[in-house]
Amino acid sequence: SKEAADCNKQLEIIEKKRDKKELTKREIEFFIEGYVKEEIADYQAAALVMAIFLNGMTKEETTKVVTALRQAVPGIHIRTTFMVGYTGETEEDFNELVEFVKWARFERMGAFAYSEEEGTYSAKHYKDDIDNDTKQNRLSKLMRVQQNISAEIEAEKVGNIMQIVIDRKEGEYYIGRTEFSSPEVDPEVLIPVAERTLRKGCFYNVRITSAEEFDLYATTNI
Repeated sequence: SKEAADCNKQLEIIEKKRDKKELTKREIEFFIEGYVKEEIADYQAAALVMAIFLNGMTKEETTKVVTALRQAVPGIHIRTTFMVGYTGETEEDFNELVEFVKWARFERMGAFAYSEEEGTYSAKHYKDDIDNDTKQNRLSKLMRVQQNISAEIEAEKVGNIMQIVIDRKEGEYYIGRTEFSSPEVDPEVLIPVAERTLRKGCFYNVRITSAEEFDLYATTNI
């Protein structure tokens, strides 16, 4: 369609300006307000915007984008991944990342520790100067922070009516997931088998009754 072609053309222009670090605040706002809100206002929008904008952005610019995303798409779930322990990362750098994660409250966040790989640019040009214990300690601390954030976010869903897809039956529960969750890696929704028969691959509206650290419990009796 003409709209899709216009969107792709605009994306190409924005990507080129991003690479040259020439994006203006208004261009960022235009993309989010126009294309995210009006054209692709779904829960995958975050991945697209993050890929376009956040590479090479300052902390201040990044916080503006995250804020604008949440304002433009209420209920959006943002997924991201961080690396800790990269060459030259100071304790101050790491603590700044922790504070940013606390502020952003990402709905889905993963992290990993840097590991030097032979033949890569980093291995050729930089010394891996952070010991493994420090890397693992930083990774553990960051994931503990995110674990608490995730638990709070999932608990806020208690009482809500949500649509889920059933993935499988396991023991006394049907296991499903919401539109915000990927298979196997994200929080699942458990519905008692005793309630009624549910079919794998089918969608159902359920009411969330309780939340645990990694799972939600729900009922089809709404």
